[in-house]
Amino acid sequence: MYIENINGPEDVKKLTIDQLPTLAEEIRHALLLRASRHMGHFGPNFGMVEATIALHYVFDSPKDKIVYDVSHQSYPHKMLTGRKDAFLYEEHYDDVSGYSNPHESEHDFFTVGHTSTSISLACGLAKGRDLKGEKGNVIAVIGDGSLSGGEALEGLDFASELQSNLIILVNDNDMSIAENHGGLYANLKLLRETNGTADCNLFKAMNLGYVYVNEGNNVSALIEAFQKVKDTTKPVVVHINTLKGKGYAPAEQNKEEWHYHAPFDIKTGQSLVTSDAPDYSSVTCEYLLDKMKKDPKVVAITAGTPTVMGFTKDKRDLAGSQFVDVGIAEETAAALASGIAANGGKPVFGVYSTFVQRTFDQVSQDICINNSPATIVTFQGSVYGMNDVTHLGFQDIPMLSNIPNLVYLAPTTKEEYLSMLDWSIEQNEHPVAIKLPGKEMISDGKTITNDWSRLNTYEVTEKGSKVAILGLGTFYGLGEEVCEKLKEAGVNATLINPHYISGLDETLLQSLKEEHSVVVTLEDGILDGGFGEKIARFYGSDDVKVLNYGLKKEFLDRYDVAAVLKANRLTREQIAEDIQKLL
Repeated sequence: MYIENINGPEDVKKLTIDQLPTLAEEIRHALLLRASRHMGHFGPNFGMVEATIALHYVFDSPKDKIVYDVSHQSYPHKMLTGRKDAFLYEEHYDDVSGYSNPHESEHDFFTVGHTSTSISLACGLAKGRDLKGEKGNVIAVIGDGSLSGGEALEGLDFASELQSNLIILVNDNDMSIAENHGGLYANLKLLRETNGTADCNLFKAMNLGYVYVNEGNNVSALIEAFQKVKDTTKPVVVHINTLKGKGYAPAEQNKEEWHYHAPFDIKTGQSLVTSDAPDYSSVTCEYLLDKMKKDPKVVAITAGTPTVMGFTKDKRDLAGSQFVDVGIAEETAAALASGIAANGGKPVFGVYSTFVQRTFDQVSQDICINNSPATIVTFQGSVYGMNDVTHLGFQDIPMLSNIPNLVYLAPTTKEEYLSMLDWSIEQNEHPVAIKLPGKEMISDGKTITNDWSRLNTYEVTEKGSKVAILGLGTFYGLGEEVCEKLKEAGVNATLINPHYISGLDETLLQSLKEEHSVVVTLEDGILDGGFGEKIARFYGSDDVKVLNYGLKKEFLDRYDVAAVLKANRLTREQIAEDIQKLL
């Protein structure tokens, strides 16, 4: 095997061009075995194998700097830069992250997990090089729909200003996570169909040089193209036509399903991790499809992740024009929702919590200042959600709950969620966001009679004394557990389901002073600027003791949930112990 002897890019250069296709086969075989046992990004990496080999055959990393957009196509790069063991041997699968990481290798320059950043980052590297009077190539790799993100277009717009070496490798596989959307991709299609010769050319319009490679999975053709642009003195785009999921038939045939995949059987392609249990994604899709049939003004919006709300291809077809995918452009999704709401429509923007960060300005400026009654549903906003450092989902409470006009709700069950969602869609007084619980969906069958228009009205679910526990969203269940633990010590605590993250029930909080000396808050997010601090501030001049439980403000990477909860004293035993000490 060639791959076993590749310890760095210098070893790639020792192979003949005729040997490189065999190296590509070996890389794909290793990727396939690893992916079948260890979840990760599949299609993007399989399509980039030849291009990655060609990059390291022609350029001289790390002197020549390669920046990967999103990083979900960087696995072959990791294999060729000293990290092959993490892909060849199962006991080392967890030695590397799923994203580029400077802590792992000198061949990585940024920790990147969100889209559309590579061109801007590469522009910065190139400018830094020029300021120091140095030489070397800077290559930005971008693909899988990332060009639809505003920052990618901003980077393209600025790139020609450099008037120095910058190479932008556009990996065009005619796909985003799902299908591509937008006029930009129509131009890419035209360029593919004309072998790069069409007069209408986005990249040339940006005053960039342009090279097209139709056989984007032909390592010889790629090497030839890269050699032409190496040491260029002006910014140039190399546009390559690749096949997402190349080398594995199921991934080639169903590109959306195989963008990211759980462990599977290689022979059949069948997932080894299956569940028919309904979750918040499927429940959201079912509810919205029914709502759409009854009301043509209801529209679901996604920014390139349609299945976050359960909208697989068949469900998107059912929704028709009442489902909108703006591409990987969360800013546009938020502003679009505001515009739809302002003109009488009923938009629901479903988004992973980690990607809300990308649209904070639009939520604040375009939605909330204008008080547009749009609905935002945040998924996986939890310590129980995605756990890569680039995809953390526990920062949305302080981020969203402190924007004026926004009503941020925290349901604890399916029934509460659907009641809140229906109210949000039908009302026209407020922008509303709904933070879904992070653990498995709870459905208790209870009929919800809450009037959500009575803002900031908390619900007392168990009446006690001395101690009041406010369990927000996901951690309401933890509040129940703490109450049970306290009963063992003879303490009957009051349990409260706050529902509202963004406001205080001052009437209830004031009344708690009469029979309670300790108030406890539990929230599934970082404490700084969060829900608990609002409660603590309310009681600041009183004798009531307030204990805030949540997460420390820090970047965690591939963490163990149980360990993080214990480190933050978020177990029922620790919380009960702290309460009893105060009592």
